[in-house]
Amino acid sequence: MDLKFSHVDVLVNNLEEACAYYAQTLNARISKTLVWERGGLHVRYAIALIGQERFMLVQPLAGNLRELLDSSGEGMIYRHCYSTPDIEKAYDELMVAGVQPEDENGKPLARANLQSPSGTRIIWLPKRFGHFSIEILEDKALEAFVEAAFS
Repeated sequence: MDLKFSHVDVLVNNLEEACAYYAQTLNARISKTLVWERGGLHVRYAIALIGQERFMLVQPLAGNLRELLDSSGEGMIYRHCYSTPDIEKAYDELMVAGVQPEDENGKPLARANLQSPSGTRIIWLPKRFGHFSIEILEDKALEAFVEAAFS
């Protein structure tokens, strides 16, 4: 599978406070605040950019990530995210390997339903090791999304 590391997602209680901290401490560029809401999951998040490296600061409002934040506390890196030039090929390769891609709520994801609320096509691997999650995003759409978040 053709994958490139993209970013990590970090849980925070207060998005504005976390953004201000990384902007001041590491001179990170912070994107506008974004919202993801679908299937009971509701989060506010922002992209922190340090040089070419980035991470997402995620404040859960409802759903499984809110439960994770409440049980594990903030600062938890719960997801590694990768990009691929061909999300459908990645989906097919996972299925051939016996892995059913999921949506953000852990439900089986059909190949025809890869579109996300952010506009980027995304798949998730089933969680096998605690709360750790791996997300795969379509490369060109991801980069366009990140660029738009900073404009």
